Amino acid sequence: MEGILFVMSGPSGAGKTTIVKGALRELEDVEFSVSYTTRPKRENEVDGRDYFFVTKAEFEELRKKGEFLEWQEVHGHLYGTSKNYVKSKMKSGVNVLLDIDVKGAMSVKKQIKEAVFIFVAPPSFKELKERLIKRHTEGKEDLEKRIEDAKYELSMISEFDYLIVNHDVDQSIKQLESIIIAEQIKVSRRGEFVGKYKFYKSVARKEERT
Repeated sequence: MEGILFVMSGPSGAGKTTIVKGALRELEDVEFSVSYTTRPKRENEVDGRDYFFVTKAEFEELRKKGEFLEWQEVHGHLYGTSKNYVKSKMKSGVNVLLDIDVKGAMSVKKQIKEAVFIFVAPPSFKELKERLIKRHTEGKEDLEKRIEDAKYELSMISEFDYLIVNHDVDQSIKQLESIIIAEQIKVSRRGEFVGKYKFYKSVARKEERT
């Protein structure tokens, strides 16, 4: 069975990255797709684990070669998802989890319609602003832009399949795990198994006629 692509998105400060990491610690059959970015590495981040940190020139070279499934400029930095990585993993039966911005998610949706799209929202816009201010990872200008961008991102919730409102991180992690497990056991995704029992339908019809 081909792997499923799960796309997590939401505004900065909603907590999606924390939720993703928590779910990945519990689920063995899902791999995180590491994106490329030109953003400077933060103190607690590791190259190759959180992102592939590259220069703008290196990023542009990859983009010209058609390496990205999607790419976006977000708050002055470039982000891109490796097309070859995602598609090869799915083809080999591996489930892949992406953590990308809303515009990137919409780009992926146009190309891989069978993917599962999950939106992470804060309990309120006021709380989102407080979270962004408290984390002290952006300057004043970047902070204001993230807050403004969040208005558009929250307006796109209806484009997603699932909504996780992040009141409590542990609960949100469990919700993500439940979504991933439920999607894997949908009848529509288990065609090979279901096909083994299709002949019983014709048998049942014969019995009904007799």
